[in-house]
Amino acid sequence: MSKITTELLLERAVPRSTRLRKIETLNLSKLQLKTGDLDPRLFSRLRHLQKLDLSDNLLDKFPNSLTLPDLRVLNCNNNKLEDVTALKQFPLLEELTYENNVYLTLNDDYKVMFLLQNLRLLNGKDITKLAKHVRHVNSRKLTSKVTAHWEKFFRDQLPEKYTAEQVKSIKKKFLKSVQTNVVYGPSSLSEFTRWRVKMIAEEFLAYSLGLELNSDPEPEEKMDENEEEESTESPREDAEDKGQVTVTARKRKRNRSKTRSRKKRSKASPTEKEAVVNPRKSRHVQDEPAPQKPRTPNQPAKEATPEQEAEETPKNGEQLPKGQSNRRSSQLTGEQKSQEQDNGVVTLTPVKSSKGKEDVSAEPLHFLQCHSKGNSREDFKTQLWSCVFEPLLDSGARKDPIVNSSRTVATCGGESVCLIDCETGTVLKKYKVTAEEFFSVAWTTLTMVISDSRKKSHNILAAAGRRGIVKLIHVAADFCYGEIKAHKKPIATVCFSPTRETHLFTASYDKRIALWDIGIPDSDYNFKASQLLVLEVLSIPLRIALVPTCPDQYLLAGCEGGCFAWNIKLDKEQKTRSFEATFQFPDEDGSLTTLHRVDGLAFLNDDVVVSKSSKPGCIYLWSWSRSFDTKGKGCQRTIAAVILAELEWSTTDMSYLTLSTCPAKDYVFCGDEKGSVWMYNLSSYTTVWSSAKGKRFPFQEKRIPPAQILQWPELRANGEQLTEVLVNNVVSDPAFTYLVVLTSVNITAIWKKS
Repeated sequence: MSKITTELLLERAVPRSTRLRKIETLNLSKLQLKTGDLDPRLFSRLRHLQKLDLSDNLLDKFPNSLTLPDLRVLNCNNNKLEDVTALKQFPLLEELTYENNVYLTLNDDYKVMFLLQNLRLLNGKDITKLAKHVRHVNSRKLTSKVTAHWEKFFRDQLPEKYTAEQVKSIKKKFLKSVQTNVVYGPSSLSEFTRWRVKMIAEEFLAYSLGLELNSDPEPEEKMDENEEEESTESPREDAEDKGQVTVTARKRKRNRSKTRSRKKRSKASPTEKEAVVNPRKSRHVQDEPAPQKPRTPNQPAKEATPEQEAEETPKNGEQLPKGQSNRRSSQLTGEQKSQEQDNGVVTLTPVKSSKGKEDVSAEPLHFLQCHSKGNSREDFKTQLWSCVFEPLLDSGARKDPIVNSSRTVATCGGESVCLIDCETGTVLKKYKVTAEEFFSVAWTTLTMVISDSRKKSHNILAAAGRRGIVKLIHVAADFCYGEIKAHKKPIATVCFSPTRETHLFTASYDKRIALWDIGIPDSDYNFKASQLLVLEVLSIPLRIALVPTCPDQYLLAGCEGGCFAWNIKLDKEQKTRSFEATFQFPDEDGSLTTLHRVDGLAFLNDDVVVSKSSKPGCIYLWSWSRSFDTKGKGCQRTIAAVILAELEWSTTDMSYLTLSTCPAKDYVFCGDEKGSVWMYNLSSYTTVWSSAKGKRFPFQEKRIPPAQILQWPELRANGEQLTEVLVNNVVSDPAFTYLVVLTSVNITAIWKKS
């Protein structure tokens, strides 16, 4: 493609023109234009140009001197823009769109709102009110903080008579310090804040010391995403400025009581189960909003409308922000050392069973409130549902699980997915979709073709929920590169095959489990997804698990109406299949039944299944192979589960408090309705079961007590104690170093084994 010529400009004018100076509307879309093709000398002749369309090109930036003094409307959709600061050369710009520029983030939206004083519409959204706040309120706050930082830490460092070298040195130190320590607003805007702070600091020095002002605010040197920002402000002051919730943590007294919660979820009959989906998710599934009522443990949080969001990403907001790392932005902190000797760290008081043994020492590291709607400090209603640790790329996707996980965990709840560093409590990245409620996340590792036909492994995160859509996120690129419209109803859970990295299972409220091949995106993120299989379910599937010994042949699902198994082998022609077996479990009266809700399901090892179902206060351990072998080659579909043991658990009637396992350490975890985590060390039992080598092992008569119960600490937010905390999910990394607890009160708690 040749560079832009006068003839091309005249031809692409709307309407066509005979002179450049008469052109008011110009369409230069879909010409494969690069930045070097925009010749400033030629564009300077477009003195009356008001509307310019540069969409669907290859622009990575704008030249600094295009000189379009009358430009009012600019379309830059579908390019490769990396920076927006050059747009300040168009001071009369009123409408700007740059959707689908994968490197631009919410921080860039705020930059153009500040730079372009006349801007009214950004990506089709009226930003007049927000822009006024950015230009005035935000600037006033930051100016005050910058000035205070100088007065407190640097004013006395400068002598009355100073040399140019001294000024240069202190300027360098001040700019570095102020960008690191002055924080304001949500962490998702940390890059914008540093950019504005640097600008304000330079203006302040120019005014105070008579220094020359750099009038060209180039993009600042970005901090590493994992670099920890340090603040000289007190936690209390910091919290007030950033909408942070400050929590006072106290020791919790031992409490061995197992009395039922005052507010219970009534058990539904089989008929009711078909009509009512997950009670704590159902409000989000309904088409019509329910009236506001006081929240009870079995109700979900009310979903905010886009207008209620204090910080809403304009249409391209589904992209992961770059450099979004600020451990303090939404972390619930303890009291200062000066106030309390132990720095407010919650001291763990485990509950020892009379027949259990405390064999784990753990302490809570962080309490994070990073899924808040609009980053509100008052949001203690958003439910958190799923979390999974990211696999390490350099250890291979399917090697030893002990060394196959990082300390980074993906969590989901409400309209956002967060990536958290468990050690530091840093929210590394946050991905948000307005009007969505995410229920499940899963990782896979794909070998993708990058530049020069080279191949490289990348971790891909799949996230799904209320809208029935699977979002595919290339985490390293901070980019949601695609979506799969998998179901017409909400997706309860997703999981990838451990042997085929592109195979994704989605279980939905439409009573179907689908197997998808998500494909491998090319260097331009083009990909093709295809549906390989549909499994028909008699009731809503809640949890799914692939059988470890044959993950390409059998899938197990815990559903509202029982536990089922399917043959998923792809060499069969049948693309829609019904279940191959349903499992019976003892009911409260001891009789076997298949009609029960299974809301917890996981494999402890290659054979032992852990499931939580109909019997209150009980979690079953049963053998997959011994149960399924009784089916034989006949047509028998109803099978009695061969139960190995029962785990003692809370007597609550509350459902959807799911469980998880740590196979490498033979541990089972399950939260309860009081915020506690029940931990079971089953290493001695699994050794006996595996040594039986297929022989029937006698049922463990007495329930196995927990080795330890981690109790929820007494946390205070805004002076009030957080109560009625439900643990929706609890997951450990494969090496059992960290334990991540997801709650019903919008708090992610991270414990570390010590």
